[in-house]
Amino acid sequence: MSYYRHHVFFCLNERPEGERQSCNRCGASDMQGYAKDRIKQLKLAGPGKVRINKAGCLDRCEEGPVLVIYPEETWYTYVDRADIDEIIDEHLVHGRVVERLKL
Repeated sequence: MSYYRHHVFFCLNERPEGERQSCNRCGASDMQGYAKDRIKQLKLAGPGKVRINKAGCLDRCEEGPVLVIYPEETWYTYVDRADIDEIIDEHLVHGRVVERLKL
């Protein structure tokens, strides 16, 4: 049994200008903070529930910004808060994969 029901990692890597895309240049820090706050508001944070974490490079820059949810090992991309809300509501609350955002 894992410590968290779902453990979510947001790539926050930032590459120097001129190099390939990086998640943080696509707003990943803001989206990670938003997701963390929303999980707390929904009272889903904590042991046995959901943990939202920062991660370094997850090596999928061209598909970014990206996040991955464990233990399912489900990878997502996203554009805005509406996408994050959909991932939270569908995947983390109801256990349904959001196919349109899945990598």
